[in-house]
Amino acid sequence: MVEKKQHRRERREPLRTQRKKYKQSSLIRLILSTKQYSGIILAYLTIFVTNNPLFMLAILLFFFGHWFLSLFFHSFFLHRFASHKMYTTSKNWERTFYLTTWFVQGSSFLIPRAYGVMHRMHHTYSDTIKDPHSPHFFRDIYQMMQSTVLIFRGFLTGKNLPEEQFLKEYLPVWDRLDKIGHHMATRILFMAGYTTFYLFFAPNAWWFLLLPIHFLMGPIQGAVVNWCGHKYGYSNFSNGDQSKNTTPFGILLMGELFQNNHHYAKDDANFAKKWFEFDLTYIIMRGLHAVRIIKLIPAPVRVAPVVVTQPADHKAY
Repeated sequence: MVEKKQHRRERREPLRTQRKKYKQSSLIRLILSTKQYSGIILAYLTIFVTNNPLFMLAILLFFFGHWFLSLFFHSFFLHRFASHKMYTTSKNWERTFYLTTWFVQGSSFLIPRAYGVMHRMHHTYSDTIKDPHSPHFFRDIYQMMQSTVLIFRGFLTGKNLPEEQFLKEYLPVWDRLDKIGHHMATRILFMAGYTTFYLFFAPNAWWFLLLPIHFLMGPIQGAVVNWCGHKYGYSNFSNGDQSKNTTPFGILLMGELFQNNHHYAKDDANFAKKWFEFDLTYIIMRGLHAVRIIKLIPAPVRVAPVVVTQPADHKAY
């Protein structure tokens, strides 16, 4: 009996060995085939992503969506409310606009109260040595941005306190959100979010060159307006400074490049003054006024332009 069992085991052993070898060889073949075709699969995926217009569309929608949302709340809330208070609104809507401004500007969030103070200084000292961001005292736009950042930080830290005249008018303040939005960890988190989106949807590496614009969206838009709006374009009014209307089509910068018009009537919510000029932000504000979310404040009637301090002759340092 024992001999029969042993004989059966001996007969089964080669079969087990053969099955084990077959399984091992099958696994090896699978691994080899995967290695062989993985390059082909990866190549096809690369071609699909690179040539798929939907991925390019996703990046373009993300970029321009970020550009125009950031720009609108930059103009609508930071400029026309925090700096000039061209409209009134309820406290709840003010907080909503405040929160949305932080979210859409993300890593480049500009603290409203510091922005408002700097902009009031800009109007009072337009294109003079005390103007915090006049392009006529800097070699290039980068140097102007550096100077603006230092003044901005000085206001936030208390090292550089603004003059009392710039604090008299209302300034929106939300200390808790300002601390969160200005914290480096929050800014890095937003930058990581922008980068992740590009990792998923960018058709190729060239699209990653747009990321620095996402990271610095608010300051870049402000620098373009301050630089171009006081150097290039035409003038409708003699304001005693060098403000210009860079373009009559206020779409890409949503009306912000009507600097000459704005410096002529700084409390007027409509930056367009000629029939051919178009201020997109003001059109949207008219809509918000119509549905009673905001209430536009009528601008004082101007009889003649007021001449302010003339900028002195200077050289860029």
